Amino acid sequence: MHIIKVDAIKSTNSFVREFYEKNTDFQPICVSATHQTSGRGQRGAVWSSEAGKNLTFSILYPTSSFRISQVFMMNALVSLSILNVLQEEQIPNLGLKWPNDIMAEKKKIGGILIENILQKDKVAATVIGIGLNVNQLNLEGIPNATSLNAVTGKNFDLDSLLEKITEKIDQSLQNWSDLSSEELISAYENKLFRKDVISVFEIPQKATRFNGIIRGVTREGKLKVEMENENIQQFDLKEIKLLY
Repeated sequence: MHIIKVDAIKSTNSFVREFYEKNTDFQPICVSATHQTSGRGQRGAVWSSEAGKNLTFSILYPTSSFRISQVFMMNALVSLSILNVLQEEQIPNLGLKWPNDIMAEKKKIGGILIENILQKDKVAATVIGIGLNVNQLNLEGIPNATSLNAVTGKNFDLDSLLEKITEKIDQSLQNWSDLSSEELISAYENKLFRKDVISVFEIPQKATRFNGIIRGVTREGKLKVEMENENIQQFDLKEIKLLY
């Protein structure tokens, strides 16, 4: 995969989307920024990162073989690919907080923002935005966050780590059809943060909270939660928020 490195940029996701508009026939590329001035996360959150100490990058990937109904499968595949690399780097107690936060030692070390470019019922291309806290130790003002350095006491080579992650994602997306949906969902659920334990959830639109137990996810990416009456209810991304 070709990697383009830039210094300061507003958003790597926005950058590669603009690239796609001018180059609809392309090979997978990655744009990595030393500093993002307007990095974005899920639910409109801002991704804050100290310049030169972390990884902030976006991959533009041609994905015409993916259907719209398989979008969450892609999210699961990318998430597990990153976890696989971090396991090789001996990062302890890794997990995935639904829908796409990367966890270590029960704290957030990274996040994924996937944006799809659609054509009819197919995903023509995918923009995979990834932010990973690597060598940053000053995490004041970022609640429940940590970094690879903070949990291991080691300094990481950013270029080497970026290459390993992009290679693994590329390999996984090329071979995604080798895995059944059941295998992929099972692998994702095995790493699901706070699965099978009582957790506190919030329904943002109603500003209400309740206790429930995460039991898994659907193929569409909905979270399956066992309610206090023992019924299983499914929630979409904007319908529920898992609190720490």
